[in-house]
Amino acid sequence: MTRQEISDEVWAVLEPLMPVPVGRSRPWTDHRLAVEGMAWKYRTGAPWRDVPERFGKWNSIYKRFARWAEDGTWEKLLAEVQKQSDAAGKLDWVVSIDSTIARVHQHGATLSRDTGGCVESQESAGRAA
Repeated sequence: MTRQEISDEVWAVLEPLMPVPVGRSRPWTDHRLAVEGMAWKYRTGAPWRDVPERFGKWNSIYKRFARWAEDGTWEKLLAEVQKQSDAAGKLDWVVSIDSTIARVHQHGATLSRDTGGCVESQESAGRAA
């Protein structure tokens, strides 16, 4: 038995939400294999080209991932899963904010930078009053 990236329980939730091919395009390979290939890639941090053949061709998996990112499929899927989890009382909306500070390196502290705001000196602000 090979290890699955996505459990049967999770797939039972995801499968009905997967997009269906429209038009006269070539039929897609199994959605589950493709999504498991995507999950394997992000779990391991490996490049797309290293996705194992058992999930299908790496290029097909990447193209489907990119297509779904572009057409909003991932956002729709996330929203629906969150909605179902919230309705079932399984989602906790507690937010944690971290106050970590990242200091600039000593050599970068004196560099000029564009803040994106308008520039106004103190003298010109005093004259307008």
